[in-house]
Amino acid sequence: MKNSRILIILTVVAGLLLIPLIAMQFSEEVMWTVSDFVIMGILLLATGLLIELAFRKVSNPKNRVIVWGVILIAFFLIWAELAVGIFGSPFAGS
Repeated sequence: MKNSRILIILTVVAGLLLIPLIAMQFSEEVMWTVSDFVIMGILLLATGLLIELAFRKVSNPKNRVIVWGVILIAFFLIWAELAVGIFGSPFAGS
């Protein structure tokens, strides 16, 4: 059971990374480099594994949802910073 959830996480990450890869074949507006794929893969995988860890370690359903929410908010903030640099940090290259 534990390994099947890890396999599902890996499959979802690979599937999500296929979206920009396929879009690059049909549009000039999507221009990802190898580093973009690596960074987003790491970010997606870390988010999925952290949610899995919270699922295993946090037993109270209310606390579990709170932890998942914090993980997802952190994911979206990092993603937005990397995409458009909303905070203007050197993290995003600005």
